[in-house]
Amino acid sequence: MEQLYHQTTQLIQETTDLFHKLDNDHSELIENAIQSKINAINTNCERLDVFVFKTPINQRPMAKMRVDQLKYDNKHIQASLINIQNKRRRREQELADREQLLSRRFGNDHTAINVDFLAQEQASLQSSHNNVNEMLHTGSNILQTLRGNRETLKGAHRRLIDLANTLGLSNATISLIERRVAQDKYVLFGGMLVTLTVIVLVIVFLV
Repeated sequence: MEQLYHQTTQLIQETTDLFHKLDNDHSELIENAIQSKINAINTNCERLDVFVFKTPINQRPMAKMRVDQLKYDNKHIQASLINIQNKRRRREQELADREQLLSRRFGNDHTAINVDFLAQEQASLQSSHNNVNEMLHTGSNILQTLRGNRETLKGAHRRLIDLANTLGLSNATISLIERRVAQDKYVLFGGMLVTLTVIVLVIVFLV
């Protein structure tokens, strides 16, 4: 494991040296060489992960930390390479755009194309303006409809409240009538009982 670890450390140092060369010579060959070494470092780190699990338990945390440091350094190198490649591509694109701009000939045809393009853009803007106005008009109609529905719901709500009040009064009246009927039944049955009692007493004492 130690030999592989030192080999990987040496690869990282060699990759760093290649970056210094790349600062002076922006060559794709150097970029490819750096990428090859990054791939080799990745392969070595995968092998080192296997060796970490084979080390004694008491030495395993330190070994894992050393391998993780190699992985971190390699990721940093990969990010730096990607950044350099992106800068190179942007620089090449800027140069190509500059050459194209300098080699372009401006004439009547080009002016006509610009006029047609401006006319199309104006028509597109006018169409967008009309569409926005139509959307605003539709939204205004929807708001008026919602206001009308709100007034209708308010009227229905008031009618429901009035109906509820009316039903509340009717229920109170019905309850009073039911109590009065029950009281009348008690009076009737009581009167009948008293009458029968008097008749029985008269028959018993007078006959």
